[in-house]
Amino acid sequence: MRAVVCHGTKLAVVEVPAPRPGKGHVLLDVESCGICGSDLHARHHADQQADALAEAGYDGAMRSDQRVVMGHEFVGRVAAYGPECAGKVPIGTLVVAMPVVRAGKDVHAIGISASAPGAYAEQVVVEEAMMFPVPEGLAPEAAVLTEPMAIGYHAVQRAEVAKGDVTIVIGCGPVGLAIIGVLKAQGVRTVVASDLSDRRRQLAATFGADVVVDPRETSPYQAAGDRGFVTSIPAKVQMGIGAMRKLRASPLPWHTVWRVLDKLGKTASQRPVIFECVGVPGMLEEIITNAPLSSRVVVAGVCMTPDTIRPVLAINKEIDLRFVVGYTPLEFRDTLHMIAGGTLDPRPMVTGTVGLDGVANAFDALTDPESHAKILIDPRSAATAPEPVPAAR
Repeated sequence: MRAVVCHGTKLAVVEVPAPRPGKGHVLLDVESCGICGSDLHARHHADQQADALAEAGYDGAMRSDQRVVMGHEFVGRVAAYGPECAGKVPIGTLVVAMPVVRAGKDVHAIGISASAPGAYAEQVVVEEAMMFPVPEGLAPEAAVLTEPMAIGYHAVQRAEVAKGDVTIVIGCGPVGLAIIGVLKAQGVRTVVASDLSDRRRQLAATFGADVVVDPRETSPYQAAGDRGFVTSIPAKVQMGIGAMRKLRASPLPWHTVWRVLDKLGKTASQRPVIFECVGVPGMLEEIITNAPLSSRVVVAGVCMTPDTIRPVLAINKEIDLRFVVGYTPLEFRDTLHMIAGGTLDPRPMVTGTVGLDGVANAFDALTDPESHAKILIDPRSAATAPEPVPAAR
């Protein structure tokens, strides 16, 4: 079959053996596959990524000297079952799947490992237990976006956002757009989106951002107006002294009143929840430097090279850092059904489609944020350059 192979930094369409499903596996005919930002990073930083994953216990990630078929955001039709499958989903059914598959005693990441070829191809093998039928009526071009939207859903879940929180999304590529879409789907009232790109700011507004800013002109941390955020240590101390003066004047013991207010959530500092979705060196330090005290920062952007932050500044400002990756099977399933039910509409992020012969050109096109956000691969298409897609209905 035809597939796109990455070797070193080169992408080429080649003939590879058709995959055969093993125990508990399902063979899919690929309908569509998205190009992920992590694919762009892996093309040039595969060894750094593999080294980091090896430290975390996974020694099977792609390396630059291997020939790897990438592609972990995909939708396809059931073509065949391997041994020891339940086989409950009929042949021909449109499905999505989490990009993990077993190989003997090992587990591999589909499209990120030479041992688990991905969906930049005509066919891909998935794990039956991690496969989800696409709800009736949901088009493949929407279902294929389940995986990147699930990344956003997981990030929001980990952030523990309340509807009244001010949320700030730094970087409006596909991950940032997914987070914006999920925040609004969950009823969060104030979403600030920040990006240098005019095109991506427009997409952020389409996905529901309430305030959209160019950070060169407006601070995203001030864009929502005065929300009572504390921006300096002296100001926080002054507030504490003022609160203690009032408590000391109370006829009740001050510490008793404090404990009651604590239980009611009245003593917590007002703070934004900030999503870092850029993943370039210096971005995390910029956020720590400029964010209000007590900010919760959820890091979803994947910085592939070593970076530097000043822990002493983050400590003194009591910045809460949370790093996120992936999703659970339930989050993946729920994301699919949110898309099917219309709560989430990810289609506006798709800015082009190509065939297998156009993947290298698509990678180049995605370096320009003013031109593209998400490009889909259709293995049946002859397009060698990204073709525009009709407006989402």
